[in-house]
Amino acid sequence: MTKLTHTERADLPKADFVFPKTRRYPIEDAAHARDALARSSGKPEHTAVAAAVSRKFPEIEIEK
Repeated sequence: MTKLTHTERADLPKADFVFPKTRRYPIEDAAHARDALARSSGKPEHTAVAAAVSRKFPEIEIEK
């Protein structure tokens, strides 16, 4: 997975984040989507992250 620089992250559209208002959990590509799933695991926001990833990347299998 490539690292996002501050400028690249700032340039991402809000639609590429699970939480657009706070710009948390970027999911602009499949690698970042998998990373968001891993980082949110066990946290209250995991359900929202899993739903957003599922909508944007239906080919990624999400374990329950």
